[in-house]
Amino acid sequence: MLKLIDNRNIADPFINLALEEYCVRNLDMRDEYLLFYINEPSVIIGKHQNTIEEINSRYIKEKNINVVRRISGGGTVYHDKGNLNFSFMTKHSQKSIHNFKLFTGPVIKVLNQLGVNAELNGRNDITVKDRKISGNAQFTDTKSMFSHGTLLFDTDLESVVNALNVNAEKIESKGIKSVRSRVANIKEFLKQDISTEDFRDILKKNIFNSHEFIPVYELSGKEWENVYKLADSKYRTWEWNYGRSPEFNIRKIRRFGFGQIDARIFVKDGIIEGIKIFGDFLGHGELSDIEDLIRGIKYNEDSLSETLKNTDLKNYFGKINIHEFISFLLN
Repeated sequence: MLKLIDNRNIADPFINLALEEYCVRNLDMRDEYLLFYINEPSVIIGKHQNTIEEINSRYIKEKNINVVRRISGGGTVYHDKGNLNFSFMTKHSQKSIHNFKLFTGPVIKVLNQLGVNAELNGRNDITVKDRKISGNAQFTDTKSMFSHGTLLFDTDLESVVNALNVNAEKIESKGIKSVRSRVANIKEFLKQDISTEDFRDILKKNIFNSHEFIPVYELSGKEWENVYKLADSKYRTWEWNYGRSPEFNIRKIRRFGFGQIDARIFVKDGIIEGIKIFGDFLGHGELSDIEDLIRGIKYNEDSLSETLKNTDLKNYFGKINIHEFISFLLN
């Protein structure tokens, strides 16, 4: 049974992301769950990204915008009170991994009913007339998973442009001239004038196919206590949201079909003494596995091939084989 998680209309992004993580790791996944949340102005960083290079620090400080890292991959997004976020939580399933059509389908269906000609486009975007209204990402711990996304309903698009440092290569690869021309608000395509909260309620009623009874999961007092502890111990910390940029003397960066990989490598006397990998790809594995494996070996093709020969790189990045990954690191 699908149940709606009550987030008590909390708009604190640190708490909402902690709530999402707590629920996906701890709830009984014999049921399925849907969480909606609307955040105060915030920049939400993908798990594998280098925060300081993704944001306009001066603008964010001036406007007192929150910066929070999430546990899913993908790129950086901007949230405000005009942005609605949804998260479908289920058991882990290989058929569901990277199957964004499965989880965006119910949302797209409602948008179409409202007269918005939305469709899933590219690897994880919902678009209307080639303009992006939603970006999606996933997280799994092999027991349970969520697939979540943004819905730009009535967002301040100028703040989107000003708060983010969008890689020019990423924009050019999509054949567009600017972020502003790439994104749109759902409200632009609606005939009726409704609020973000009204839009959320329409989605709820239609996804649950009910205008009277929607099954709701209410967290207990103890569960909320654990959510707040997670928010304080992880999501409000500088270490999680920014982290330290490593020392490096070699930088490799390349955009693949599944996203960009950015590797910072410290090589001394031919040995890889340190490596840190960043990117906006949608892989699920912990990159520290790859980094720990490579650290301490010779910076050459033979050593890398021998070390990585039994590693499923697709789990960490996307569609890439060992030869392509090693070529990226060396050439």
